[in-house]
Amino acid sequence: MQRIHFIARILPILLILLSAPAMAQDDVAELTAMLEHFLANAEDREVHENFWAEDLVYSSSAGLRFGKADIMQGFDAAAAGSDDSPAVVYSGEEIDIRLYDDMAVVAFKLVGTPADGSEKLHYYNTGTFLKRDGNWRVVAWQATKIPSAAGS
Repeated sequence: MQRIHFIARILPILLILLSAPAMAQDDVAELTAMLEHFLANAEDREVHENFWAEDLVYSSSAGLRFGKADIMQGFDAAAAGSDDSPAVVYSGEEIDIRLYDDMAVVAFKLVGTPADGSEKLHYYNTGTFLKRDGNWRVVAWQATKIPSAAGS
């Protein structure tokens, strides 16, 4: 009888431990898809709205630090001027996702391909994602430009 009680108490714990790798794989797949969607649609205001957390800290490759509100204001300024086609198409390479419970660090090489065919741009990016209310959002971002010779 004691053995049955022991099994009944330990079984839920074992099920949780066994399901953890599957949940981690789901989060990695979700974060990868989220990043790829973001990069493929970088010109879309709504994509940015859903990607960045309200309390974002963004450190740019130009040495500037700003938040989500500044990024969103950039769309207002852009709407006043240029055409609808993006000047640069972005993609990610060497994506490395590390999970820490409800936090993830996503590091990758960002490749910017100018629409005019000029030289590609390369950056190392690292984003810290936090899962709040079941949704991943970026709370911190660091971009570092890779010199032309090292980026190819």
